[in-house]
Amino acid sequence: MSIRGSVVGRLLLIDVAASVAVLGLWYLVFSTYNRKKGAAALRWVQTACAGKGRILESRWVGSSRLQARLHFASQWFENARVTVRFRPRALPVQWLVSCWRRQQETLTFEADLGGSPSLHLEVVRHRWSAHNRGTSSRKRDEREWDIYEPGPIILTTRTPWKQDRTAELNALMSARRQDILQVRFRPESPQFSATLHLKALADPNAAAGFLSALREMAAGASAHRR
Repeated sequence: MSIRGSVVGRLLLIDVAASVAVLGLWYLVFSTYNRKKGAAALRWVQTACAGKGRILESRWVGSSRLQARLHFASQWFENARVTVRFRPRALPVQWLVSCWRRQQETLTFEADLGGSPSLHLEVVRHRWSAHNRGTSSRKRDEREWDIYEPGPIILTTRTPWKQDRTAELNALMSARRQDILQVRFRPESPQFSATLHLKALADPNAAAGFLSALREMAAGASAHRR
């Protein structure tokens, strides 16, 4: 019995050591993969700055989040920084959960403006909706759809609400054109933030227009500064 127990113990130790080695190799490979993607993302950000700004420094927070500070020659933005969130590939369980939830890799730009906005505003990207009218008389396996594009919907706690809020409308339209997922204004730092899919910056044309879109949205808040 002692010999059999010793063999089982050795096999268990081998299994544990092999599992640790596999997990360690997994972490090394996929953390390296994320870092390569991070280097590419920083190049896309530098391209998006179009010579108007530059990356001062960058650092990793864990294996799936990259932060970088930016500096702009003019007073467009202050205390600017970007946060890139990758899928947690280096951690198998978190990676599987991320895939199951279909989480996308995103880039968030945050900065302070020349003056503090006097409002809290969060703009979420437009969504399309469709209504099914049922099967057509021509082909039973095809369905006819009516497509509708909803207009801007603004939820506010402010009383009274003014109808000439050009900042909100400009931000809505700019976010829609640039495929930006979320825009946020607030009096506290960071006063302005915008989030988009990371893969959108891989397109040189989209990257070139990204900074202009940010400037346009930030300028829209000037009417509400204190």
